[in-house]
Amino acid sequence: MTNSGALRLSSRTKPAELACVVASLALLITVCACWLYSRNYILYYGDAQAHLNISRSILDSKTPGYDQLGTVWLPLLHAICLPFVGNDWLWSTGLAGTIPVALCFVLAGTLFYQAARTVFGSRGAAVVCTSCLALNPNVLYLSAIPMTETLFLSGLATFLFAACRFAESRSARWFALAVVACWLTCLTRYDGWFLLPFAAAWIAYFSTERLKTFILFCLLASAVAFYWFAHNWWETGNALDFYNGPYSPRAIQGGKTYPGYRDLSEAIHYYLSAGRLCAGSVLLALGLIGTACALRTKACLPVLFLLLTPVFYIVSMDSSGGSPIYVPVLWPNSYYNTRYGIALVPFAAFAAGAVIARIPAKWRRPATIALPSLALLPWLLHPSMDNVICWKESEVNSRARRAWTAPAALYLKTNYRTGQGITAAFGDLTSIFCRARIPLKEVLHEGNGPEWLATKARPDLLHRNLWLISMAEHEGMAEEYRTVMSLSERGSSTVRIYRREH
Repeated sequence: MTNSGALRLSSRTKPAELACVVASLALLITVCACWLYSRNYILYYGDAQAHLNISRSILDSKTPGYDQLGTVWLPLLHAICLPFVGNDWLWSTGLAGTIPVALCFVLAGTLFYQAARTVFGSRGAAVVCTSCLALNPNVLYLSAIPMTETLFLSGLATFLFAACRFAESRSARWFALAVVACWLTCLTRYDGWFLLPFAAAWIAYFSTERLKTFILFCLLASAVAFYWFAHNWWETGNALDFYNGPYSPRAIQGGKTYPGYRDLSEAIHYYLSAGRLCAGSVLLALGLIGTACALRTKACLPVLFLLLTPVFYIVSMDSSGGSPIYVPVLWPNSYYNTRYGIALVPFAAFAAGAVIARIPAKWRRPATIALPSLALLPWLLHPSMDNVICWKESEVNSRARRAWTAPAALYLKTNYRTGQGITAAFGDLTSIFCRARIPLKEVLHEGNGPEWLATKARPDLLHRNLWLISMAEHEGMAEEYRTVMSLSERGSSTVRIYRREH
């Protein structure tokens, strides 16, 4: 692989330059988070609420501790929220998740800039790469709420930076940082597991002992995957519970087919449609042009590596049976996992830097401003939150939940007294307790193990909590409970609050 004349040897970022990047990213995400908080958008995603509640339950539960991590979602997001989620206000507002994820946004943007600076040896190219990534409205939204996409992006950017530096220096410290980066991605999303052999191959390619380096990197980086197998076995007796257990994506899908399942061309079509809505048509076009410009230069490997995550989603749609993507522009014209298209943003943003590197020197400065502006055209021309697909997905899919959460939380906040006890499944219903700031140790749910199982088996003997909240009428409860509130919303099961009469 050769260096293009336009891609000079990497130049190191000066401290003042780096400080400016960090400050700009911090200011950007702070303004975004404050704006979203002021409109109560932070917990629109059901998954965002669930992530926060899992983290809270580690500290606050009838059975607090490690077992509350569960087995399907990887644990890193829940872990980094722990310093904040114990505060009732931060928990109920969602800011307990906003703070650590926003810090990950700053880290991701900074290391993305550093990687681009290393590869392209150009401040302008690095500015274009980082601006196209950080100014994307969907990236900003997901970076201000407790979701895993930005946490994964920070691990990806860390690996990108470490691998690019290792390619130049063959230094052990960059090798070690690359391993740590893989731990971050593999503890955040299963996409990271897919990337492991490719990451090892990249590092090994620039090593003097390629096979030995490849094997060593794979062994070290995959340690967290083996930890998760052990964790699943310890919790359920099934090391693959995250893949085929009762709460796995395959189980949730229930064997139902969807567009793209066992149909690779359809999977590509749906994924690219989601990617276009997340990244914008202009940025994707810049990404394709940049990829062509990066061929036969040292930018080729980073660009192709960033393309692997979209490939993972396409393969998952085609083969797993549990990873559908629905977009509003294609049948069935709904929203589900549309945010997976966000993986095309870092790919296209980094590739856009290669466009700058090929532009004649006299045009690079104006192009540095023009390219990010062009990438934002879909939102500049239609400046509406409805045009931010990740927000729109969360808004549409949470309407029913939000409609019954508010009145249920208000009722309990007014009528519930500490120590009376509540029985409720740990799912969407937990948003009620978050909103009402009722500690989870007051709630008996399926995460509490034997006590929950015993209560469900013999409610006539053991169902002694004063309150019960359920989406199934009179399911698994003692006869002395009566309905005190019933909430129904189109597109959602009826939520009933019961109170024991004696």
